[in-house]
Amino acid sequence: MRIVNYGFRILLITVALTCLLPSVYGQLAVRGEIVHTMAGEPITNGVVLINGGKITAVGPAASITIPSNYRVISAKVVTPGLIDAHSVIGLNGYLNQPHDQMALDGGASFQPELRATDAYNAEEKLIEVVRQYGITTIHTGHQPGALVSGQTMIAKTWGKNVDEATIVPTAMIAVTLGSAANASGRSPGTRAKQVAMLRAELIKAQENEAKTDKPKDLKSQIMGRVIRREIPLLVTAEAAQDIMTAIRVAKEFNIRIVLDGVADGHLIANEIKASGFPVIVHPTMARPGGDRANLSLENASKLRAAGIPIALQSGYEGYVPKTRIVLFEAGMAAANGLGQRNALAAVTIDAARLLGIDNRVGSLVVGKDADVAMYDGDPFEFTTHCTGVIINGKVVSDVVK
Repeated sequence: MRIVNYGFRILLITVALTCLLPSVYGQLAVRGEIVHTMAGEPITNGVVLINGGKITAVGPAASITIPSNYRVISAKVVTPGLIDAHSVIGLNGYLNQPHDQMALDGGASFQPELRATDAYNAEEKLIEVVRQYGITTIHTGHQPGALVSGQTMIAKTWGKNVDEATIVPTAMIAVTLGSAANASGRSPGTRAKQVAMLRAELIKAQENEAKTDKPKDLKSQIMGRVIRREIPLLVTAEAAQDIMTAIRVAKEFNIRIVLDGVADGHLIANEIKASGFPVIVHPTMARPGGDRANLSLENASKLRAAGIPIALQSGYEGYVPKTRIVLFEAGMAAANGLGQRNALAAVTIDAARLLGIDNRVGSLVVGKDADVAMYDGDPFEFTTHCTGVIINGKVVSDVVK
């Protein structure tokens, strides 16, 4: 009798596990009245199949058979998970208290050795906030405010710890040129001093690379990677003169840079285009003034029209709630010349390409990470709600039914 009971228990456990398989292994079918794959034209009445954390099929519902054991989720509009191309969340937190403000160290002006992964809090509430709007990937790290404030990283907006969330542990080195380069009150205080200090460190890095016995300190190691063109500098520069300085220094040392902010970009679009460097455009709704005196809501559209690769960002916010929402920034850019499809590209596939992660995210394509955002209307309409979010094939939004 005990043997029979034991066998019956095994049968019950087996049945229970079978029922759980779709959620454990992410066997999902997402149906959308409109599916923006960002790899072609939108699909009307489309289906995205997900298994094992990856996309396994995408196409019209008429051409895709949904397995009977797949969980089916429906939405009006389906897009790839959104990408915020530059943020500081995870290092700076929503409390705006010293213990959760870790994106800027005032100890020195030049600190490229500071690793974003060592300061990233995967459980920061702001990560949850942006995820609820469909943002599944963020490029985050040390903020503008020092000549070189530290490193940036790329992470998913889901994970219990930094190792689980991280895609790229060291993505770029954050540099600031202009009036914001000495937020701590330390040198450099003038533009000439900023560039002299940056140039001196780049010369030192070049000399170190030429040595047989290379220095092993952290600063030399990371600057060596910049000289070897393995990682770029992320240069926050708003005024035209600072943008041009960044381009000039990059050409002088043959290093890679990504221009960030670039409020005056629309005034010197031809020069930026000629440089070949991409731009992560300042938050569309940033406050004008100072180096941003010429800020324009049409900046993103004008830069893209000039043929410059762009992505959109939430950027650095100095006061609570400490972050913008890149979905809203894209909506404003769409309404100011960029258009709906280009704005969506700027927070999906174009952002993924600029960050070098388009082999994994940015579009709904077979083999890519199953990162999906779902909405009950046009994502850029203010009254639209994000009804569900999937990251790595897991439903991570409580809104999804």
